[in-house]
Amino acid sequence: MIPFLDLKAINAQYRDEMIEACTRVIDSGWYIQGTEVKAFEQEFAEYCGTKHAIGVANGLDALTLTLRAWKELGKLKEGDEVIVPANTYIASILSITENRLVPVLVEPDLATYNLCPKNAEAAITAKTKAILPVHLYGQMADMPAIMDIAKRHGLLVLEDSAQAHGASINGIKAGNWGDASGFSFYPGKNLGALGDAGAVTTSDDELAQTIRALGNYGSHKKYENLYQGVNSRLDEVQAAMLRVKLRHLDTEIAQRRHVAQAYMDGINHVGLTLPLSVGEAPLGLESHVWHLFVIRTEKREALQMHLLEADIQTLIHYPIPPHKQEAYGLWNNITYNITEEIHQKVISLPIGPTLNESMFRKVINIINRFAILKH
Repeated sequence: MIPFLDLKAINAQYRDEMIEACTRVIDSGWYIQGTEVKAFEQEFAEYCGTKHAIGVANGLDALTLTLRAWKELGKLKEGDEVIVPANTYIASILSITENRLVPVLVEPDLATYNLCPKNAEAAITAKTKAILPVHLYGQMADMPAIMDIAKRHGLLVLEDSAQAHGASINGIKAGNWGDASGFSFYPGKNLGALGDAGAVTTSDDELAQTIRALGNYGSHKKYENLYQGVNSRLDEVQAAMLRVKLRHLDTEIAQRRHVAQAYMDGINHVGLTLPLSVGEAPLGLESHVWHLFVIRTEKREALQMHLLEADIQTLIHYPIPPHKQEAYGLWNNITYNITEEIHQKVISLPIGPTLNESMFRKVINIINRFAILKH
């Protein structure tokens, strides 16, 4: 079986380093908000090019706490509108509604799957106060255009960088374009912990201080609570694991790009829509870190079964768009044609830093055999 993502093999590469790091935490006797978290926050901020990285419990909390902090600072209030791509994973939208803000769903660019700047600007109203672009599948949204729109309209920008650790445009990394950014370190991410973990990056001192307090029971100082906060903290063990894996992130990204290029060069395009090639992508090679390699086909079920019969595992990201989920029943009768086409046709192929040449060549050959059989 060629797994969609072999987490065991990925982590096995760094087993000795991770055991050493975990031992260091155990022997320290300090397990919450200690030296490992502080070190990781500094190292990740430096990696992203920001002044601050604030460790939190998960990626959803990273987004939710940032929006909450802007409310506490008077930059947002209940009922304000936040523009967000309609085809994102539901967590992006949950962070908005959790803060009693209003998500304004915008159709993406079908070629990139990311927020369409033209559609985003057309959706701006007097109530719009923020844009939440999502770097979906590891490819950065058009941040130069989005930041230009935000500047002209006086809007906050919160990047959802949960899938794009290490991606960059013009030398500026994901997490350092907007006013703030939320990252997830869920195990399957390009930079993955051994459990749930997340972080916010920002260069805004006041925002960083507020988020840090909100995630620590609303407290800047022990037993003194400025806000009605929550418990959302990155723990020492996960921080230690992430410090190990951050050192290898760029090498893993390079391998992902190698696999992605092989797919684009080798897969027969008949009946399939592949991602934009490097030459076609306006934001360049560095803007995509290939968290997922997603193709579209009218015959998704047949292709998925064809690959499974050859012992190749695939996944669908994501089968049901947010506006069709029961959680947002008021939206169920709304139609977003591009978003629905994406969710009905996409399939994600195996990709990862441990996918070797024999594996990805097999994937290519089996897909090409499907193209010949079905067309």
